[in-house]
Amino acid sequence: MSKTAKWLIGIFGLLAIFFLFVVLIFVFLFSGDDTEDVSSGTAGTVALVELNETIISSQQIVQQLKKYRENSNVRAIVLRVDSPGGGVSASQEIYEEVKKTREYGKPIVVSMGAVAASGGYYVSLGASRIVANPGSITGSIGVISQFMHINALLDKIGVTSTTIKSGKLKDAGSPFRKPSDEDKKYFQEMIDDIYDQFVSAVAKERKLDKALVKKYADGRVFTGRKAYELKLIDTLGTYQDAIKIAAQLAQVYGTPRVIKERKREKLTDMIFGEVRSELTGLKNELLNQPIVQYRYNLPQ
Repeated sequence: MSKTAKWLIGIFGLLAIFFLFVVLIFVFLFSGDDTEDVSSGTAGTVALVELNETIISSQQIVQQLKKYRENSNVRAIVLRVDSPGGGVSASQEIYEEVKKTREYGKPIVVSMGAVAASGGYYVSLGASRIVANPGSITGSIGVISQFMHINALLDKIGVTSTTIKSGKLKDAGSPFRKPSDEDKKYFQEMIDDIYDQFVSAVAKERKLDKALVKKYADGRVFTGRKAYELKLIDTLGTYQDAIKIAAQLAQVYGTPRVIKERKREKLTDMIFGEVRSELTGLKNELLNQPIVQYRYNLPQ
């Protein structure tokens, strides 16, 4: 056999191995069911949806809730919330989807983790039951909006900016100038309206007097035990207790099968996973933050 033929066989062999590697990755990532078992059981299926980060977007959580709500094989849903909240609109959209699931007739139980505050509490309001650990941090009923102002720094280094606008409030909140009294009044009116929406939702869903809710809706957080005393949650318990409650509401007797959405990693995430995750987190913190938030600022 000539040297050229050996080279060709070697090259084709390497290409075949590479092609097989790509096929195996594709099969691993994209084939099969899009759910995985969290625990085995035969009495009935309970779906687990996890909200365990700052609420920037509602899309993934809403898609999962809708999918499991419309799946007749899923008897109940547990929404595990471990979040300090986030964007107002995204929090409201998740809350509406949770409420829609409850009104559809499918039991949905919220299980609070370490923190389910502000927007994390808001999304929980639509559930059939809210379960928290005694030490869970929840509440923080309120709204926050923060703006950076860099005009003093720019003045020091000799940088100026020019703004052309169509109305006096068009650049309200601009980092290039100090807020005027009119700016502050404008934003305060908006914050007050969004705050009232939060308080109204709590009063309605928890069947509490609105004036009573306002008494505690000053941004403070509560332990799960205190929240239970104030009737902000339904019962104290663990994640496993929430699974049992969801199964009971769905009349599932015995050990339920618990499923959740399978996390499919992109090839780039598999290769650059940690670096990509850090950059995404930094982007969300700096660039993707909603201007107005139902968010509890965690102590650093």
